Amino acid sequence: MGTKTRRSIYKKKRYTIPIIIVVLLVAFRIYLPTLVKNNINKILADIPGYYGQIEDVDISLIRGAYVVNGMYLNKVNAKTQVPFLNFPKSDISIEWKSLFKGRIVSEIIMTSPEVIYIFEDQQAPTDEKTADVDDWTKALTEIVPIDINHFEVHDGKIAFVQLQADPNIDLNIDNIELYADNLRNVKSAQGTLPSPIHASGVTFGDGNMTLDGKINLIKEIPDMDLEFALKGSNATALNDMTRHYAGIDFEKGTFELYSEVAIADGYLQGYIKPMLTDSKLIGKEDGFLGVLWEGFVGFFKFILKNQTTDTLATKVPFEGDLNNVETGVWPTVINIFGNAWIKAFTGEVDGDIDFKDAFEKAKDDANKASEKEKRKEKRQEKKEARKERREERKAKQQSEKETTD
Repeated sequence: MGTKTRRSIYKKKRYTIPIIIVVLLVAFRIYLPTLVKNNINKILADIPGYYGQIEDVDISLIRGAYVVNGMYLNKVNAKTQVPFLNFPKSDISIEWKSLFKGRIVSEIIMTSPEVIYIFEDQQAPTDEKTADVDDWTKALTEIVPIDINHFEVHDGKIAFVQLQADPNIDLNIDNIELYADNLRNVKSAQGTLPSPIHASGVTFGDGNMTLDGKINLIKEIPDMDLEFALKGSNATALNDMTRHYAGIDFEKGTFELYSEVAIADGYLQGYIKPMLTDSKLIGKEDGFLGVLWEGFVGFFKFILKNQTTDTLATKVPFEGDLNNVETGVWPTVINIFGNAWIKAFTGEVDGDIDFKDAFEKAKDDANKASEKEKRKEKRQEKKEARKERREERKAKQQSEKETTD
C-alpha cells in the first residue's frame, strides 16, 4: 500500500469520526423530546389513584428549557376517570439570573391551567391506593428535577364541583394571575418570610379575588402570612349551594369574604369574615314550604343585620397547632350580634393578624409542651423510684423471713 493511499484512508477516518458524532448528537436531539415525553407519561401513570398523559414536549437547549403541552391528570375511581388537572402549556426552564448568585434553580410559567375539585370523587374510595405527600413530591421532583424558585400562572382556573347536589354546585375562580418569587430563598431577604406571593382572579358571581402575602416554603411545615379578599360577588351565584345546604336562595345581594392567616412553626392563627350586603331572600318560584322557611330565615336575618349598612356579617376566628386547630364558636356568635347592634364590620381585611404573634404563640406552645414533657418525665421517675423501693422492701422482708426460718 502506497503512502498516498494511507494518507487518503487517514483523512477519511479523521472526518468520519466527527461526522458520526455530529449525526449521533443530531439524532439524540431529535429523539430527546420523545424520550422526555415517555418519561413524564410514565411518571403520571404511576401516581396511585390517578392517571395522566401529555401530548408532546418542546425542547430548547439554548435557554435550558422544555415546554410540556397538553398535560392532564384524572382521578381514577371504581368505574371511570374524572378530570382533575388540565395544563395546556407549562414552560419549565433554568432561572438564569440565579446562576449569577451561584444557585441552579428553575422557574415555571403555566398558561391556562385548570384544577377541578369534584367533591364526591375526592371522597370516594378508589381501586388503587390514594397518592400521599411522598407520591406527589416524588412525581414533581422527577418532572422538575431542579428546585423551583419562580412560579407564574396566567389565565388559570379553579373549580369546586359537587355533582350529587340538585342542582349541581359549581363554584369557580377564573382568570387567575399568580406570581410567586424567591421560593428557594436565592435572594436573601430580611425576616423569616423570604418569598412574596400575589394572586388575583374573577370569582363566581363576578366577584374579584386577591391574595397577598409572604411565605417560606423551605421549612418542612411552611411559614406564611397571607391576606385574602373576595369582593363584589353576586349572592345569587351561591343559590345552588345555599339551597342544597340551608334550603334558601337569594333574590339579590352582594357576598364578600375576607381572611387573614399566619402560620409560624406549625402554629396557625387567623379568621374568616363573611359578609352579605343588601340581600333579599325568597324567589318567585318557591313553593309554600320554601316560602315559609325562607321567611323564617329572613326574619332572623332582619334582626341580625346592621340596619345602617344593611349588612349581615360575622367573624370566625381559628387558632392552634395545625394538628389541633380550634374555631371560636362563641366569638363567631358574638360577632354576628356585634356587627348588627354595636359596630358594623368594614368591607376590608382587618389587619389584626400578625405573623409575629403566631411566632410568639408557637414558642409559648413549644415551651408549654416542653414543660408538660418534663413533668411527665418527673412523674415517671418518681413512679420508677417507688417501684424500686417496693422491690427493696419485698427483698428485705424475704431475706428476714429466710433468716428466721
